[in-house]
Amino acid sequence: MRAIRVHRFGTPDVLGPVDVPEPEPAPGEVLIRSIATGINPVDDKTREGAIGEGTPPLPMTLGWDLAGIVVDGGDSGLRAGERVIAMSHQLGTGRGTWADLVALPARAVSVAPRAIDLVEAATLPLPGLTAAQTLDWLAVTAGERLLIAGAAGAVGGLALQIARARGVRVDALVSRAEQVGFAREHGAGLVTTDPRDLPSRSYDAVFDTFGAFVTEAVADGGRYASIATQAGPVPDLSSRGVRTTVHQVREDGAGLRELSGLVDRGSLRPRVHAAFGLHEIRAAHERFAQGRLTGKIAMIF
Repeated sequence: MRAIRVHRFGTPDVLGPVDVPEPEPAPGEVLIRSIATGINPVDDKTREGAIGEGTPPLPMTLGWDLAGIVVDGGDSGLRAGERVIAMSHQLGTGRGTWADLVALPARAVSVAPRAIDLVEAATLPLPGLTAAQTLDWLAVTAGERLLIAGAAGAVGGLALQIARARGVRVDALVSRAEQVGFAREHGAGLVTTDPRDLPSRSYDAVFDTFGAFVTEAVADGGRYASIATQAGPVPDLSSRGVRTTVHQVREDGAGLRELSGLVDRGSLRPRVHAAFGLHEIRAAHERFAQGRLTGKIAMIF
């Protein structure tokens, strides 16, 4: 079978399909035939060798996201032929998803949304779980006020939709003027590209997707979560009673089921900027690196 396996770090030139043995699912695992996957920033950094300590040993198969068809559900309750999505913590486990067949723990797998195709669904797991798990840590509830910095990005755009589905009042900081429309269309109140427009100490919680560190926006006693690990820790706000974290995503099949439910109820919709075939993996990474995307880059097997 084919897999995108890295034998050395470098530019997209190091990428390409190679033949590898088919996986044998262990007890508690589900064997999935891949239909599509997505490219995430962590995939790009891993391919470059920019992760550093904690990178799985070479050679390694890349990829965190997966949408596909169950080949063998084992004792999971999933049936052969069922449409599923999954997220594998590739850095933590070394189990990459960029392969024709993938064996993953049942706890990391969920039925796929029915309302969208598997190419769209493949772009949901990592950014969707990051958004939902971070919102859970922030514990924002209906009527509370949330600021999302980067509310039109892959994670921020999903976080905006999930928060609005929970009844949260959301304001948005976006990077470019052309992103203002997306945030407004998905329920954000105040939408701005300028952090100086944000009211001081007014938000119950702040979800920072890119290291904006708009710490003056969070109210005393509030919560501030960042997912921008490359930007470092959030400044210490304990003198104001503000709890802070840099959130790390975890495998979560139950969380994926909740996301699928939101999609099927019409409350959440992932965005695909462009789709490439597996043989176009280098071109896909090159387009990803160019930025200014209006959705995710998907790859089709």
